[in-house]
Amino acid sequence: MTIRVVVADDQELVRTGFAMILDAQPDIEVVAEAADGAQAVAAVREHGPDVLLLDVRMPVMDGLTAAQQVCAESDCKVIMLTTFDLDEYVHTALKAGVSGFLLKDVRRDDLVHGVRVVMAGDALLAPSITRRLIAEYARPAHPGVPLSPGGAPAPLSASASGSAGDGEGGRDKGPRSLLQQLTAREEETLRCIAQGMSNAEIAAALVVSEHTVKTHVRNLLAKLQLRDRIHAVVFAYETGLVSPG
Repeated sequence: MTIRVVVADDQELVRTGFAMILDAQPDIEVVAEAADGAQAVAAVREHGPDVLLLDVRMPVMDGLTAAQQVCAESDCKVIMLTTFDLDEYVHTALKAGVSGFLLKDVRRDDLVHGVRVVMAGDALLAPSITRRLIAEYARPAHPGVPLSPGGAPAPLSASASGSAGDGEGGRDKGPRSLLQQLTAREEETLRCIAQGMSNAEIAAALVVSEHTVKTHVRNLLAKLQLRDRIHAVVFAYETGLVSPG
Protein backbone atom coordinates (compact mmCIF):
# COMPACT_ATOMS: atom_id res chain seq x y z
CA MET A 1 0.00 0.00 0.00
CA THR A 2 1.30 3.45 -0.92
CA ILE A 3 1.25 6.13 1.79
CA ARG A 4 0.02 9.41 0.29
CA VAL A 5 1.60 12.50 1.88
CA VAL A 6 1.18 16.28 1.76
CA VAL A 7 4.20 18.37 2.84
CA ALA A 8 3.51 21.87 4.20
CA ASP A 9 6.30 24.33 5.07
CA ASP A 10 6.75 28.00 4.19
CA GLN A 11 10.48 27.49 3.53
CA GLU A 12 10.76 26.18 -0.03
CA LEU A 13 14.12 24.45 0.45
CA VAL A 14 12.90 22.63 3.57
CA ARG A 15 9.61 21.69 1.94
CA THR A 16 11.26 20.46 -1.26
CA GLY A 17 13.92 18.57 0.67
CA PHE A 18 11.40 16.68 2.78
CA ALA A 19 9.27 15.98 -0.29
CA MET A 20 12.26 14.57 -2.20
CA ILE A 21 13.26 12.33 0.70
CA LEU A 22 9.77 10.92 1.08
CA ASP A 23 8.99 10.64 -2.63
CA ALA A 24 12.14 8.55 -3.10
CA GLN A 25 10.65 5.79 -0.94
CA PRO A 26 8.90 2.93 -2.79
CA ASP A 27 5.92 2.98 -0.43
CA ILE A 28 5.45 6.77 -0.12
CA GLU A 29 4.04 9.28 -2.61
CA VAL A 30 4.02 13.06 -2.06
CA VAL A 31 0.74 14.15 -3.66
CA ALA A 32 1.01 17.89 -2.92
CA GLU A 33 3.08 20.62 -1.29
CA ALA A 34 1.82 23.69 0.58
CA ALA A 35 3.49 26.97 1.59
CA ASP A 36 1.11 27.92 4.41
CA GLY A 37 -1.55 26.46 6.69
CA ALA A 38 -4.47 27.47 4.50
CA GLN A 39 -2.90 25.76 1.49
CA ALA A 40 -2.27 22.68 3.63
CA VAL A 41 -5.94 22.43 4.63
CA ALA A 42 -6.99 22.93 1.00
CA ALA A 43 -4.53 20.25 -0.17
CA VAL A 44 -5.88 17.74 2.35
CA ARG A 45 -9.44 18.45 1.21
CA GLU A 46 -8.48 18.06 -2.45
CA HIS A 47 -6.15 15.06 -2.30
CA GLY A 48 -7.32 13.17 0.80
CA PRO A 49 -3.78 12.12 1.87
CA ASP A 50 -2.95 9.59 4.56
CA VAL A 51 -0.36 11.81 6.27
CA LEU A 52 0.19 15.57 6.49
CA LEU A 53 3.69 16.80 7.33
CA LEU A 54 3.01 20.25 8.79
CA ASP A 55 5.25 23.07 9.96
CA VAL A 56 4.15 24.84 13.14
CA ARG A 57 5.06 28.40 12.14
CA MET A 58 3.65 29.46 8.76
CA PRO A 59 1.99 32.57 7.29
CA VAL A 60 -1.72 33.05 6.50
CA MET A 61 -2.71 30.20 8.85
CA ASP A 62 -0.32 28.72 11.41
CA GLY A 63 0.30 25.00 11.58
CA LEU A 64 -1.56 24.43 14.83
CA THR A 65 -4.74 26.01 13.49
CA ALA A 66 -4.38 24.01 10.29
CA ALA A 67 -3.88 20.83 12.30
CA GLN A 68 -7.06 21.47 14.27
CA GLN A 69 -9.06 21.82 11.05
CA VAL A 70 -7.52 18.77 9.37
CA CYS A 71 -7.98 16.52 12.42
CA ALA A 72 -11.57 17.70 12.86
CA GLU A 73 -12.48 17.18 9.21
CA SER A 74 -10.60 14.01 8.26
CA ASP A 75 -8.76 10.87 9.34
CA CYS A 76 -5.49 12.22 7.93
CA LYS A 77 -2.57 11.65 10.31
CA VAL A 78 -0.70 14.87 11.13
CA ILE A 79 3.00 15.13 11.94
CA MET A 80 4.05 18.55 13.23
CA LEU A 81 7.51 19.85 12.29
CA THR A 82 9.26 22.70 14.07
CA THR A 83 12.65 24.05 15.03
CA PHE A 84 11.33 24.46 18.58
CA ASP A 85 10.19 21.87 21.12
CA LEU A 86 8.31 24.32 23.34
CA ASP A 87 5.75 22.78 25.68
CA GLU A 88 2.84 24.90 24.50
CA TYR A 89 3.30 23.57 20.97
CA VAL A 90 3.22 19.98 22.17
CA HIS A 91 0.14 20.39 24.37
CA THR A 92 -1.81 22.37 21.76
CA ALA A 93 -0.89 19.93 19.02
CA LEU A 94 -1.94 16.93 21.10
CA LYS A 95 -5.24 18.56 21.94
CA ALA A 96 -5.75 19.16 18.23
CA GLY A 97 -5.34 15.43 17.63
CA VAL A 98 -1.96 15.23 15.88
CA SER A 99 -0.19 11.88 15.75
CA GLY A 100 3.41 13.01 15.59
CA PHE A 101 5.78 15.78 16.60
CA LEU A 102 9.32 16.03 15.23
CA LEU A 103 12.05 18.63 15.22
CA LYS A 104 13.24 19.89 11.83
CA ASP A 105 16.76 18.57 12.40
CA VAL A 106 15.35 15.04 12.20
CA ARG A 107 17.56 12.56 10.33
CA ARG A 108 16.44 11.36 6.89
CA ASP A 109 15.76 7.80 8.08
CA ASP A 110 13.82 9.01 11.11
CA LEU A 111 11.62 11.21 8.92
CA VAL A 112 10.72 8.29 6.68
CA HIS A 113 10.24 6.03 9.68
CA GLY A 114 7.98 8.66 11.28
CA VAL A 115 5.60 8.69 8.33
CA ARG A 116 5.37 4.90 8.39
CA VAL A 117 4.89 4.84 12.17
CA VAL A 118 1.91 7.21 12.23
CA MET A 119 0.40 5.45 9.21
CA ALA A 120 0.54 2.21 11.21
CA GLY A 121 -1.51 3.89 13.95
CA ASP A 122 1.29 4.58 16.42
CA ALA A 123 2.20 7.98 17.85
CA LEU A 124 5.49 9.65 17.11
CA LEU A 125 7.31 12.19 19.26
CA ALA A 126 10.91 13.32 19.31
CA PRO A 127 12.66 11.63 22.29
CA SER A 128 13.26 14.93 24.10
CA ILE A 129 9.58 15.83 23.75
CA THR A 130 8.41 12.38 24.83
CA ARG A 131 10.38 12.51 28.09
CA ARG A 132 9.03 15.94 29.00
CA LEU A 133 5.50 15.06 27.96
CA ILE A 134 5.29 11.92 30.10
CA ALA A 135 6.86 13.78 33.03
CA GLU A 136 4.31 16.57 32.59
CA TYR A 137 1.30 14.28 32.58
CA ALA A 138 2.67 12.09 35.35
CA ARG A 139 2.47 14.95 37.85
CA PRO A 140 -0.66 14.99 40.06
CA ALA A 141 -1.60 18.52 38.99
CA HIS A 142 0.24 19.17 35.77
CA PRO A 143 -0.19 22.68 34.31
CA GLY A 144 -0.73 21.35 30.79
CA VAL A 145 -4.24 20.13 31.63
CA PRO A 146 -6.94 22.16 33.40
CA LEU A 147 -8.36 20.76 36.63
CA SER A 148 -12.02 20.06 37.20
CA PRO A 149 -13.84 21.63 40.20
CA GLY A 150 -13.07 18.51 42.21
CA GLY A 151 -9.35 18.84 41.58
CA ALA A 152 -9.02 15.96 39.12
CA PRO A 153 -7.62 16.54 35.64
CA ALA A 154 -10.29 17.51 33.13
CA PRO A 155 -10.87 15.00 30.32
CA LEU A 156 -9.27 15.25 26.92
CA SER A 157 -11.00 17.66 24.60
CA ALA A 158 -13.13 16.09 21.88
CA SER A 159 -10.67 17.25 19.22
CA ALA A 160 -8.03 14.89 20.60
CA SER A 161 -10.33 11.92 20.24
CA GLY A 162 -11.40 9.98 17.22
CA SER A 163 -14.47 10.62 15.08
CA ALA A 164 -17.54 12.03 16.74
CA GLY A 165 -19.71 9.16 15.66
CA ASP A 166 -17.49 6.33 16.90
CA GLY A 167 -19.45 4.01 19.14
CA GLU A 168 -22.82 4.52 20.72
CA GLY A 169 -23.20 8.02 22.09
CA GLY A 170 -19.97 9.26 20.45
CA ARG A 171 -18.52 12.18 22.40
CA ASP A 172 -21.38 12.17 24.89
CA LYS A 173 -19.61 9.42 26.83
CA GLY A 174 -17.25 10.66 29.54
CA PRO A 175 -13.75 9.24 30.05
CA ARG A 176 -14.83 7.04 32.98
CA SER A 177 -17.72 5.42 31.12
CA LEU A 178 -15.48 4.81 28.14
CA LEU A 179 -12.90 3.18 30.40
CA GLN A 180 -15.53 0.77 31.73
CA GLN A 181 -15.99 -0.62 28.22
CA LEU A 182 -12.51 -2.14 28.22
CA THR A 183 -11.96 -5.82 28.93
CA ALA A 184 -9.51 -6.73 31.70
CA ARG A 185 -6.81 -7.51 29.13
CA GLU A 186 -7.40 -4.25 27.29
CA GLU A 187 -7.10 -2.32 30.55
CA GLU A 188 -3.84 -4.12 31.34
CA THR A 189 -2.59 -3.24 27.87
CA LEU A 190 -3.51 0.42 28.41
CA ARG A 191 -1.56 0.46 31.67
CA CYS A 192 1.46 -0.90 29.85
CA ILE A 193 1.14 1.69 27.06
CA ALA A 194 1.01 4.43 29.70
CA GLN A 195 4.34 3.15 31.04
CA GLY A 196 5.88 3.65 27.60
CA MET A 197 6.16 -0.05 26.78
CA SER A 198 6.46 -1.28 23.19
CA ASN A 199 4.25 -4.03 21.76
CA ALA A 200 7.05 -6.54 22.24
CA GLU A 201 7.49 -5.52 25.89
CA ILE A 202 3.72 -5.68 26.49
CA ALA A 203 3.58 -9.14 24.89
CA ALA A 204 6.35 -10.36 27.21
CA ALA A 205 4.71 -8.81 30.28
CA LEU A 206 1.26 -10.26 29.55
CA VAL A 207 2.62 -13.53 28.11
CA VAL A 208 0.75 -13.18 24.83
CA SER A 209 1.77 -12.76 21.18
CA GLU A 210 2.53 -9.38 19.62
CA HIS A 211 -0.39 -9.98 17.27
CA THR A 212 -2.69 -10.24 20.28
CA VAL A 213 -1.24 -7.05 21.73
CA LYS A 214 -1.87 -5.21 18.46
CA THR A 215 -5.47 -6.42 18.55
CA HIS A 216 -5.88 -5.18 22.14
CA VAL A 217 -4.36 -1.80 21.23
CA ARG A 218 -6.60 -1.40 18.20
CA ASN A 219 -9.70 -2.33 20.21
CA LEU A 220 -8.98 -0.06 23.18
CA LEU A 221 -8.22 2.93 20.95
CA ALA A 222 -11.55 2.41 19.18
CA LYS A 223 -13.48 2.04 22.44
CA LEU A 224 -11.84 5.08 24.03
CA GLN A 225 -12.24 7.11 20.80
CA LEU A 226 -8.54 7.97 20.74
CA ARG A 227 -6.39 8.53 17.67
CA ASP A 228 -3.21 6.79 18.82
CA ARG A 229 -0.99 5.58 21.63
CA ILE A 230 0.19 8.97 22.86
CA HIS A 231 -3.40 10.05 23.45
CA ALA A 232 -3.90 6.75 25.27
CA VAL A 233 -1.05 7.70 27.62
CA VAL A 234 -2.66 11.07 28.35
CA PHE A 235 -6.05 9.41 28.82
CA ALA A 236 -4.64 6.87 31.30
CA TYR A 237 -3.17 9.62 33.50
CA GLU A 238 -6.17 11.91 33.22
CA THR A 239 -8.63 9.20 34.30
CA GLY A 240 -6.40 8.07 37.17
CA LEU A 241 -5.91 4.59 35.69
CA VAL A 242 -2.19 5.22 36.01
CA SER A 243 -0.69 7.44 38.70
CA PRO A 244 2.82 8.85 39.19
CA GLY A 245 5.30 6.24 40.39
